[in-house]
Amino acid sequence: MNLGLKKNSFRTLVIASTNEGKVQEFKKLLSSFPLLVVGQPDTLEVEETGKRFIDNARLKAIAAARYTGEIALADDSGLCVEALGGAPGVYSSRYANTDRERISRLLNQLKNFSNRSAFFSAALCVASPDGKVLLEVEGRCDGVIANEVRGNDGFGYDPIFEEKDTGLTFSEMGFNQKQKISHRSLAFQALMPGLKKIFNC
Repeated sequence: MNLGLKKNSFRTLVIASTNEGKVQEFKKLLSSFPLLVVGQPDTLEVEETGKRFIDNARLKAIAAARYTGEIALADDSGLCVEALGGAPGVYSSRYANTDRERISRLLNQLKNFSNRSAFFSAALCVASPDGKVLLEVEGRCDGVIANEVRGNDGFGYDPIFEEKDTGLTFSEMGFNQKQKISHRSLAFQALMPGLKKIFNC
């Protein structure tokens, strides 16, 4: 899968998101690659109509790649809570207007449930400017929903997602610890071999 890119030449990779926290996380994950990693332009809006995470990742990657003329990487991820039938799922970022409101809504909905099992899922897609899908992978991290917000780092639902093995919320972990076990990091680890081939590095 060689797109004719010169080895070790710096190339632009667009992260198909305007979420600065997500863009910064990918910059750290991609720090060993000879890439200029940037977020997508604020002027690009993509309607997420997919029923699965991978569907939305594909929509966003293709749209960002075509719009910018660069290879684009999109992630669609979310929290799936067993007692709520998998909600918020693909609507995780649209569950309310802010992270605080999304967390508050979820905790209120779980007040009368003893089953707090949940998992984070992440789907990654890389697309070329001609709209071709180059790579697709998925990752998953299991845990439970904490009874209250814990920790100061992370974003989204991180303060209430307690990873099953450590007993820590994502917000209580440092970046390096989260990087080893998070859904996005596991998906990224699966993505790396193909990404190296794409950029010939």
